[in-house]
Amino acid sequence: MTMEKPLIALTMGDPTGIGPEIIAQTVAEPAVAAVCRPVVFGDNGAIARANSLVGAGREFATVSSVNEAASLTGPAVPLIPLTTLADVDMAYGQPTAASGDAMYRYIVEAARHCLTGEVDGMATAPINKEAMNRAGHSYPGHTELLAELTGSDEYVMMLAGERLRVALVTIHVSLRDVPSLLSIEKVVQTIRIVNRDVGRYFCCRPRIAVLALNPHCGEGGMFGDEEEKIIAPAVKLARLAGIEATGPLSADTLFHFAVQGEYDAVVCMYHDQGLIPLKLLHFDDAVNVTLGLPIIRTSVDHGTAYDLAGTGRASAKSMIAAVRMAAAMAVMRNTGVAV
Repeated sequence: MTMEKPLIALTMGDPTGIGPEIIAQTVAEPAVAAVCRPVVFGDNGAIARANSLVGAGREFATVSSVNEAASLTGPAVPLIPLTTLADVDMAYGQPTAASGDAMYRYIVEAARHCLTGEVDGMATAPINKEAMNRAGHSYPGHTELLAELTGSDEYVMMLAGERLRVALVTIHVSLRDVPSLLSIEKVVQTIRIVNRDVGRYFCCRPRIAVLALNPHCGEGGMFGDEEEKIIAPAVKLARLAGIEATGPLSADTLFHFAVQGEYDAVVCMYHDQGLIPLKLLHFDDAVNVTLGLPIIRTSVDHGTAYDLAGTGRASAKSMIAAVRMAAAMAVMRNTGVAV
């Protein structure tokens, strides 16, 4: 029996950035059509302008509901228009409070349909946090908003490509603050969420590498004792819980083995420890995956790129990868078969 392709919501993001353009390119990509049924949550005017600009050649059909989108036949891509923005609110590189509110609405509606199960997952285009906050929606970003919408207290940022997945214990903090933010509980929580969701969406029993914080794993305490006091005890607790975690491992050598396929995910202590090797391998096609939510959410691994907005030169590779990954995650969750 052939399973119906998953329905994936694409949120348009900032209408003054490259979001509409990369969505127009993404839904025209045969590799996307082969694995899912996309439905766009956005603005008719912004999408029409972007579609004309990039010349992707895929038509959009305005629909009023997800049910209508799911039943749509033919080559047109369903678009649920949640806003009707004025030209001033779509001026390239000049986000307004109205465009900030629009970004918020696209996310909220897509998340709501994910929670009801009407769509199988969501892939998000980039937003402008300042504009969203100016509209009265005070969130540092997508992740915190989605955590609130889904009632999630624990979540993990994972960046992923075909060859490497990295998950972060700490994210956007000063490097000098990282040691004080680490704890046995925080590292165990991260390992646990990675184990559960990588196992749910990517492979059945993930092999998880847990990195040291300091060079050479602290060299017996000469370069720091976080390995001995925090990371090693956390790994031990994870293993006692039945998780296949190994560490602490030295970051300067571990990634060589991870990209050879010896590990399914790498738990990193801070942002650049994981993102430097990830972006070296997957600069164009890395995907941001939020673990710990009750829904599937992937995103591009870049910003609004105002310098490229309106030029038609923005690359859609990360958005294409994000949609394809959301679809693969949905299939794995629904069938237990990795694709």
